[in-house]
Amino acid sequence: MAIELTYYGHACFSIKGQGATLLIDPFLTGNPLALINAEEVEADYILVSHGHGDHLGDTVAIARRTGAMVIANYEIATYCQKQGVKAHDLHLGGGWDFPFGRVKLTIAHHGSSFPDGSYAGNPCGFLIQMEGKRIYNAADTGLFYDMKLIGEEGIDVAILPIGDNYTMGPRMPCGR
Repeated sequence: MAIELTYYGHACFSIKGQGATLLIDPFLTGNPLALINAEEVEADYILVSHGHGDHLGDTVAIARRTGAMVIANYEIATYCQKQGVKAHDLHLGGGWDFPFGRVKLTIAHHGSSFPDGSYAGNPCGFLIQMEGKRIYNAADTGLFYDMKLIGEEGIDVAILPIGDNYTMGPRMPCGR
């Protein structure tokens, strides 16, 4: 089976493969550019890179409706569990084998607070192995040298931010 990657707007992606649907950073409600709403999207797993509202977004509502498991850092996973949803916590550099494949958290140079301003743990990116492919979602980050190491391990698809105000931009490394 092939992997199906769908962009829903801002930082929200769906990855389907290995009998599962992964949803990444589901900021849909209140996002004027979202291509789907939170009541329509499906998920078996929701990966959250950091606690900012434009990434955590509709995670809890979608997880409650679909029964999806949230995969995130300890602080976000614990927050979601307190909201009554299933969650699996990881930490930077850590990885775990799930029924669909493997997820490993990577460094992301960014902030991470919940919408109320409280600390949401270290931000992260994701290395996802599924269907024999490796997908790197850098999430919100600035350029960092370890990206070279991630690339040297072999990546089939890289999802990189290009906002240039809060993240790295399209003219890297020095704005040329």
